[in-house]
Amino acid sequence: MSPSDQIPKQYEYGEVETRWQSIWRDEENYFNPDSLKPRFIIDTPPPYPTGNFHIGNALNWCYIDFIARYKRMQGFNVMFPQGWDCHGLPTEVKVEETFGITKNDVPREEFRTMCRDLTLGNIAKMRTTMRRLGFSIDWSHEYITMMPEYFGKTQRSFLQMLKAGDIYQSEHPVNFCTRCETAIAFAEVSYEPRRTKLNYFNLDGIEIATTRPELLAACVAVAVHPEDERYRGLKGKQLNVPFFGHAVPIIEDVAVDPGFGSGAVMICTFGDKTDVYWWKQHNLDLRKAIDRQGIMTDAAGPYAGLNAAECRERILADMRESGILIRQEDLEQRVGTCWRCKTPIEILSERQWFVKIHQDEILESARKISWTPEHMFTRMENWAEQMEWDWCISRQRIFATPIPVWFCRSCGEMILPSEEELPIDPTVDRPAGPCPQCGGTEFEGEEDVLDTWMDSSISVLNITGWDGTGVPALFPAQIRPQGHDIIRTWAFYTILRAKALVGSHPWNEILVNGMVLGEDGFKMSKSRNNIIAPEEIVSQYGADALRQWGAGGAATGSDIMFNWNDVVAASRFQTKLWNIFRFVLGHIAGEEGEAGPVTELADRWLLVRLSETIAEVTAAMDGYQFDRALRAIREFAWNTVADDYIELVKGRLYADDAGRASAVSALRTTMDAVCRMLAPIIPHFAEECYSHLAGTSVHGAAWPLVTYSDDAARREGDLVVGMVAELRRYKHDAGMALNAPLGHVTIYTAEPIDDGGDAGRALNADLHWSTETPDLEEVVSDVEFNMAVIGPALRKQAKAFMDAVRALPPEELVNPPATIPIAGEEISVPPNAFTPKVTYRVAGEDVEVLTIGDVIVTIGRTA
Repeated sequence: MSPSDQIPKQYEYGEVETRWQSIWRDEENYFNPDSLKPRFIIDTPPPYPTGNFHIGNALNWCYIDFIARYKRMQGFNVMFPQGWDCHGLPTEVKVEETFGITKNDVPREEFRTMCRDLTLGNIAKMRTTMRRLGFSIDWSHEYITMMPEYFGKTQRSFLQMLKAGDIYQSEHPVNFCTRCETAIAFAEVSYEPRRTKLNYFNLDGIEIATTRPELLAACVAVAVHPEDERYRGLKGKQLNVPFFGHAVPIIEDVAVDPGFGSGAVMICTFGDKTDVYWWKQHNLDLRKAIDRQGIMTDAAGPYAGLNAAECRERILADMRESGILIRQEDLEQRVGTCWRCKTPIEILSERQWFVKIHQDEILESARKISWTPEHMFTRMENWAEQMEWDWCISRQRIFATPIPVWFCRSCGEMILPSEEELPIDPTVDRPAGPCPQCGGTEFEGEEDVLDTWMDSSISVLNITGWDGTGVPALFPAQIRPQGHDIIRTWAFYTILRAKALVGSHPWNEILVNGMVLGEDGFKMSKSRNNIIAPEEIVSQYGADALRQWGAGGAATGSDIMFNWNDVVAASRFQTKLWNIFRFVLGHIAGEEGEAGPVTELADRWLLVRLSETIAEVTAAMDGYQFDRALRAIREFAWNTVADDYIELVKGRLYADDAGRASAVSALRTTMDAVCRMLAPIIPHFAEECYSHLAGTSVHGAAWPLVTYSDDAARREGDLVVGMVAELRRYKHDAGMALNAPLGHVTIYTAEPIDDGGDAGRALNADLHWSTETPDLEEVVSDVEFNMAVIGPALRKQAKAFMDAVRALPPEELVNPPATIPIAGEEISVPPNAFTPKVTYRVAGEDVEVLTIGDVIVTIGRTA
């Protein structure tokens, strides 16, 4: 144990955090596959390696680290792995921006190499930030999805699901980003408010209202509601489409809203999901008017070659010129856009690869998982139930897991590699033998690649040891921590894939955290200039202050607003606690050995409160209520230990009597437990304090298990602490120094109290506790006049009135007469004209009487 004079007066977070990070070893956090301890495996989110470990990541990883450290202290064999979800569009776009090229300007493999190099550099930057934040990651279980050992597992999972019939290739309408030139899944469509025009025009005698006149060439029908009287009897009639001349039928469908626009809807292939529904439902024609680059096709006739925006303006102009444009109205609508570039998506009919969505199976698995907060399951349920199409998993990009399929150029047969051949790139590698159907030797490798969610959705299988054969030995994981923004992607797809590949739910629990908002209350973004980088916070206040902000900022699952004041408050708490530790160590240094018996009331009370706090913090940590846990620790350390207990027993600590050992024992037990409770949340600070207190690492210590029950100590201690606080407030209000002598104090209580003299020393008073009823003698010592009453009522007689009142005997001051003689005249006593001042005596001593709740306190005027 370090003496206090060897502990710096100031807590220097920069020096402390850097020092401990240089001392801690990665091996201390490795999962031990041979351990007999109960395992706790975390399916950690693999972030996209942008090079920027943003504050939203920091919040999520704070939560994960709190759990990992807490579970280790509870005796679990913890796996806290780190993955990197590398493939995908953002990296390709960044490479194109960095080198001023497009993906088609360089050979395919060279472009992949550029993407890999950029990604590895970004991973290195993010690792540095993660280490600086003190995350106890198991780096022996790091994985990088772009590496062959990982994407080979992705390909294996693809082949197994393909052979099982859960993956298929088909031409089908898909969401398509014409800027990124790739299909995207519904989960990758973000919806944004846009202002547009609702255009009313004459389509062969029927008034149509549309926001997409550029799709007129793709019109395949006009739909009306079957009960709309305006269109009664028109079902089956053929209409000629203006400018293009092809005929389309009028159909009836109850999904048409008669109250929108003209009540007649132009069905195009495809304007939106409803068009797709009607196209399927009524077996309509397919007309492709827009291609993958967003350019109008030959089906658009004279508008071919224009982009969609140009085509819209040209067609509207032609409608005006031909007289069929009736009117236009402003319209607010939510438009589906690409999650990456915000370009409005198109729905194109393309040949793509799909995963079958079995909603019932997915929800069955999801219900076997414990969701925290519980209401987050509803988001999963709603998403699963509204899925109208299967999951499109093919992408028309380059930097992603290759789809391991060839096609025979002679007969078109699909050729699959064996699982032992994986990983492969079908654009580079060749099948091991000829086509089994026709014997052909010329093949075309699949150029489409897999959606990056196909990689990350097997993260839990990867970390639990899946090799493609059966259920992994460590499966399922114990918990999946993630943000609520990816419930419909990462959570949904992982549950789907685990069920398909190993027939089980992937984790026992899922913990969903909220998003971080800027100080202005809005989502952080460059455009709003409200982004705060974790490095900025750490440089000013340290990693532990940021971690406290993460723990205390909001209930789990709720969005959290970043506020510098919260970080400042966290830093101040550490300063306060550091001062407490220095004071305590100054009194218990040299008292090594087993803690002695705790005998005094205040010390027993402290251990009762400590036991209650440990129980509350343990329950909060078990329920992932980190805000509640931190709040309980802060209130106990600041209020109970510092403000109440230490102020109460300070005199005994400086004394050299038998009671001092009891206080030392209570303090040593308490500060040891406080360090341990703080260790998961502020690991550097807790380590620094514990090293001085115990000489060992707090991260090798067990979670505190102090269970101290003493109802009498709890009840009597609360009373003592409350009385001392009230009497200190009395001294302050009286303008007395807190260490000034208070005199003779008696506190009358219903049951006997033996505080060992702590209250008297704390108040610098001759203090006694008594169970007797105080024998109070009331003495009228003066009179207080109400001039607001006397002045108006008596005017010139006011002074004579007051002199006459002062001359009254004490009993008449308490019970005033109706009149008072003044200069031979009886003057009426106005109501509320005066109040007698009453003082008290006990056994002949003048005392002041305080009533505090049900307790009476007398304070003698002399010491």
